Parts: sequence; structure tokens; C-alpha cells
Amino acid sequence: MSRKYNVLFLCRENSARSIMAEAFLRELAGDRFNAFSAGDRPDERVHPLAVAQLRHGVSHLNVLGPKSWLEFTGKWAPQMDIIVALDHRLDEYHAPAFPGTPLFCKWDFPDPLAEGMSQAERERSFEQVFWQILRRVSLFAELPRYVPDVPDVPAATHPECYQV
Repeated sequence: MSRKYNVLFLCRENSARSIMAEAFLRELAGDRFNAFSAGDRPDERVHPLAVAQLRHGVSHLNVLGPKSWLEFTGKWAPQMDIIVALDHRLDEYHAPAFPGTPLFCKWDFPDPLAEGMSQAERERSFEQVFWQILRRVSLFAELPRYVPDVPDVPAATHPECYQV
């Protein structure tokens, strides 16, 4: 059996995009990946519109919750193999130092919580972002199946990671 890779999805509030990505990866490829999410300013709860989008396809909603990315920097934190920023305001230079040498990827998605949207626009934005993240995570989850198994080297270090 090959080892499971630890993946951390980052977003500012960790209440929508990163939560969706964590839920999708856990649901689609939990046998090959340990999925986590966090943010630099975590909200108090998962946004209700994110929960509404996830409700019908994710089996373990109760394990999802906003967390500080500092929870993943201590010496007892799980060591990440891959860190994926889902917010244009976050990159590896703004993120804290995570243990080990994780690969840092950036996937920009529109912020469904951006200011100035009506409720109808916000609901449409959540639905669009939901499907965009699902497609990206689905492709990402398939990559290791086609990459030769190299011990202790995350499959995502191959060029295919950047084309997802």
C-alpha cells in the first residue's frame, strides 16, 4: 500500500473555498490523501451557503470547521506534502513556515464572499465556485494514478500538478 499524502488548502477565512476543497478531496480520494484546510483569519463557522452546496454530496460535514493555519505549524502538527492556496491574497511568501518542505501550489478562485453582491449574486457565485473547485480537485485527485510511484516524492512535484 502506498502512503497517503497530506494536503492543506488555504483561504483567508477558511469558511467556504478551502472547506469545499477539503471536503471534495476527502470524499473523492480519502484513501490516498489526508485533506485539511485552514486560514490566516478563520471565521467562526463554515458559511451556510458552502454547507448548502456540500450537503448533498459530502458524507462527513460534521468534521469541517474553520481553523487557523497556525495549527499546522507546530512540531506536533501533521507534516504537509502539498499546500494549495485558493485565494489570490495568499501565497507562500505570506503563509507561515510549515514543517518539512511541502510543495506550494496556487489555485485562484473568485471569492463568493466578496463585498457588494446581492443575495442572489452571492448564491450564484457559491454555486459557480463549488463546481470550479470540484473540477479542479477531481483532476488533482487523479494525478497520482498516472505518475510513477517514487518513494517520498509527492506526485504533485511533477509538471502535471501545475496544469491542473
